Amino acid sequence: MKDITASMFCYQCQETAKGTGCTKVGVCGKNPTVAALQDLLVYVTKGIAEVVVKGNVDAAEISNINKEVITSLFITITNANFDEAAIENQINKMIGIRNELARKVNISNPHDSVTFEVSNREEMLEKAKNVGVLSTENEDVRSLRELNIYGLKGMAAYAEHALNIGLEDNSVYEYTYKALSKTLDDSLSVDELVALTLETGEYGVKAMALLDNANTSKYGNPEITTVNIGTRNNPAILISGHDLTDLEQLLEQTKGTGVDVYTHGEMLPAHYYPAFKKYDNFVGNYGNAWWQQTTEFVTFNGPILFTTNCIVPPKSEEVRNRIFTTGASGYPGCQHIVADKDGKKDFSAIIEMAKTLPAPQEIESGSIVGGFAHNQVIELADQVVDAVKTGAIKKFFVMGGCDGRMKGRSYYTEFAEKLPKDTVILTAGCAKYRYNKLNLGDINGIPRVLDAGQCNDSYSLAVIALRLKEVFGLEDINELPIVYNIAWYEQKAVIVLLALLYLGVKNIHLGPTLPGFLSANVANVLVENFGISGIGAVDEDLAKFLG
Repeated sequence: MKDITASMFCYQCQETAKGTGCTKVGVCGKNPTVAALQDLLVYVTKGIAEVVVKGNVDAAEISNINKEVITSLFITITNANFDEAAIENQINKMIGIRNELARKVNISNPHDSVTFEVSNREEMLEKAKNVGVLSTENEDVRSLRELNIYGLKGMAAYAEHALNIGLEDNSVYEYTYKALSKTLDDSLSVDELVALTLETGEYGVKAMALLDNANTSKYGNPEITTVNIGTRNNPAILISGHDLTDLEQLLEQTKGTGVDVYTHGEMLPAHYYPAFKKYDNFVGNYGNAWWQQTTEFVTFNGPILFTTNCIVPPKSEEVRNRIFTTGASGYPGCQHIVADKDGKKDFSAIIEMAKTLPAPQEIESGSIVGGFAHNQVIELADQVVDAVKTGAIKKFFVMGGCDGRMKGRSYYTEFAEKLPKDTVILTAGCAKYRYNKLNLGDINGIPRVLDAGQCNDSYSLAVIALRLKEVFGLEDINELPIVYNIAWYEQKAVIVLLALLYLGVKNIHLGPTLPGFLSANVANVLVENFGISGIGAVDEDLAKFLG
């Protein structure tokens, strides 16, 4: 067993130190205090789950608790919240919620997660030493527990976005409680935990479908859209993250102010929704994937609003002073904007700051095309099917997922460049920034890069695959001419992976490295049962995939 007295231990993201775990400070930038507080926050959510499950509490009757649980899980996602005070406050809030619920339900033989108490940060940090990842001694059990927890974190993010729009599914909450409770159950076998993993994938599909329905019912179905990547000479606000309700409120509040709004990173696909096209100050997308913000925020000049992850600790105080956070995100020294009881947020401080600052410095010009979510692609189904039948399209490559800082991620750019011209890339998530600005051309008018949207829009890629399976009259989704070569970084990518496994997709290639939280035995189970594998050299992989 690894030493649980280490200053911290975290291996939930792809960039974890040495591929095994961060033990001194997170590669993401979080310090040991933040890591410990996040561990304890997850632990208290498990305690609430214990009370709900063992007390037979109906999730439909505790809506306020449901929201706090998914927010708590969301806070612990990689690069979402670095604010020690905010996490400490959330722990105290969750302990209060837990205690009130436990008094009403009064379960027998409660787990320590239900009964522990801490009165200050020092006690929190001491308690966290014994409840973190390494507190599970069996490496395989630990691996499967964490795989499920990381999937639940990703699912919580999608559930929160849907809830912000007004849609929820109590079965998603019920499953979250059930799965969290099972991660405390020492009687479960490895086989039972593997089965739980697939069940997590099943509810991941439900959560993504819920969010897809929420987004499209409010903002319309994404449509093919050309997005400007240059700038105008107006003061501006940059909005990053995933939450479309925050963008909507910002656009409403900036109307007629002379302040432009640009998207960054995962917010790019907002341009594809019809509802946002009515705002003439919604100018375009600035920059690239999340990890390049350390340079791009400098040249943007104006304020930045983080609606979710991915925050990279800013290198200068000048940039930090221009960063605002909201929702589950947070960073020390940055102003955090809280919604009122009706979900309304006051962005006036951001707007007023923007008016005092220079316009963004242009770092590139031109445009990119996206908007190929499932509804749009299905409208093109006849054209796509005809291209496949005539041999114009030989194969589809699903290259969704996340981008990151590792030099090895240049693999995905080279891979896209070397793909034969009779292949099409289906993508969603910020992985697309590795190739969405390449001039890869089209096939009979169909662009060779079809961008479905954010990471949660990987659901669209699954819907497209299932529809093609139906059109071609196939029995098995794996008979389609589709190769899955997916990049991953954090926990929203984990729930996407588990969702694909639940849907029966096999032979997924995952890179640039396999997750550090997979023990050797658990990795073998995924290889043997689902054909999961890593990536190699580009030319070798292309030969294998095209052979």
